[in-house]
Amino acid sequence: MLGNFSYHNPTKLYFGEESLGFLKQELANYGKNVLVVYGGGSIKKNGLYQEIMEILKGCGKNVAEVSGVMPNPTADKLREGVRIARENNSDFILAVGGGSVCDYSKAVSVSVNCDDDPWDKYYIRFEEPQCDIIPVGCVLTMAGTGSEMNGGAVITNHEQHLKIGHVFGDNVMPRFSILNPKYTMTLPVYQMVAGIYDIMNHICEQYFSGQDDNTSDYISEGLMKGLIHASRIAVKDPQDYEARSNIMWTATWALNTLISRGKSTDWMVHMLGQAVGAYTDATHGMTLAAVSLPYYRYIMPYGVKKFARFATQVWDIPSQGKTDEQLAQQGLDAMENWMKELGLVMKISELGATEEMIEGIADATIILNGGYKVLDRDEVVKILKASM
Repeated sequence: MLGNFSYHNPTKLYFGEESLGFLKQELANYGKNVLVVYGGGSIKKNGLYQEIMEILKGCGKNVAEVSGVMPNPTADKLREGVRIARENNSDFILAVGGGSVCDYSKAVSVSVNCDDDPWDKYYIRFEEPQCDIIPVGCVLTMAGTGSEMNGGAVITNHEQHLKIGHVFGDNVMPRFSILNPKYTMTLPVYQMVAGIYDIMNHICEQYFSGQDDNTSDYISEGLMKGLIHASRIAVKDPQDYEARSNIMWTATWALNTLISRGKSTDWMVHMLGQAVGAYTDATHGMTLAAVSLPYYRYIMPYGVKKFARFATQVWDIPSQGKTDEQLAQQGLDAMENWMKELGLVMKISELGATEEMIEGIADATIILNGGYKVLDRDEVVKILKASM
């Protein structure tokens, strides 16, 4: 294990088919003015909206709503939510939806009592909130981002062609999250597999850093093996509860800060994918899938021992008589085959990216230094071109 670290996660989880039953007791801990945040309206079609509204009414809450939160929530939408929360004196936010709705709700929570423009303060200057933060609870309907148990909030600014994530501290994490795997079963398969790859990449971003003997890496390998197994079942039968429940639980543990302890972590695939998303507005998990293999094949020589371990421990590739380089390549080949098996997008051109966008996407890519190789801008361009 590397360095010194602390670990604290304040989010309380309720998991399973009966988990919504705990919402009433949680609501008793918060104020009367609740802002309910949701996306395109699927929760009205499947009856979840009505269930939640009945619970809120039964608890005597005053309810305001922000609807229409898009898959890549925008700075303009954030400002709209702040306005509605202020007009209704909201003192609790209930996010009902997937990761984008949860991310958005956290961004609203730190902005309602802030005098500055939230985009400038949190996403350009990367400042931390000094204002009172409105508590957030989540009812999750899609597995992937892990936003239900972390402080992350990704916002897109179309005018500036930027998509940026701010990972806030423990005080911004949801106070509780309700996870019923059945809520995820109405998603289109495209969204399901995008979420699965988002989970996988969250683990990889933390795994492909450092060469020490690290407990976090052993946990990561178990999570990846379980995810691969469950994903194959879910793709064949999206209604398999056991597989969907395992995917949902893995998503939470992939990004609730546990497996980052004692790690430097990488996150360059996310920086590349988010920059692509800023230009294309494509589904987040698919942007990650499209840039992952070109990036990993580029940095593999600088961390070859970990990539070789990835091959043997995650993909069960025999090591006998093979060099680390051979194993590393076979591991990435196995990952590519699995990605194609799931039906993931493998090229950013499939998401609407063009050669003319490459320079702009490169400019929008934040370069981080946690991985095996710190990229320069020319290398970012090279990887993006290989992703076409």
